[in-house]
Amino acid sequence: MPRNFNRESPYDRTPKEFEETVVQINRISKKTKGGNQVRFSALVVVGDRKGKVGVGIEKAGDVRNAIQKAIAAAKRRLIEIPLVGTTVPYSVREKFSAAEVLLKPAPAGSGIIAGGPMRVVLEAAGIRDASGKILGTKNKISNVYATLKALEKISYISEMRKGTK
Repeated sequence: MPRNFNRESPYDRTPKEFEETVVQINRISKKTKGGNQVRFSALVVVGDRKGKVGVGIEKAGDVRNAIQKAIAAAKRRLIEIPLVGTTVPYSVREKFSAAEVLLKPAPAGSGIIAGGPMRVVLEAAGIRDASGKILGTKNKISNVYATLKALEKISYISEMRKGTK
């Protein structure tokens, strides 16, 4: 039986610093003189579950390379979020493009009450208890970036409050 030495062994895995979640993969087709050019776009959320989260969207000729490029881009654009226990400190409403998100703190033990793309970002950030609502569009890319913008606003509010005390 031939053995594939290029694959990783499940036994010698070291724990990863960041958790990566693929939110969406798009197939992009472009008409050219020589025929169709097909590429893939990947939207990836990266987080350490301790208050750091980043989002990356990249394109490549195949899905695997698109995902790897998106992970690298997300790691370059990490933001830090202040947490109060297992929830966010402030309620916030943020708009990005056509997407609008509402994010509120929740009591301990209630879990994340939010839909799809918003839930992925909150889980990657390490937020365990929060209530969120996606308003406006169903576009996953816009919703992920709106959620990230809301978390950035929370960290900005937190920094401003620290400066005034």
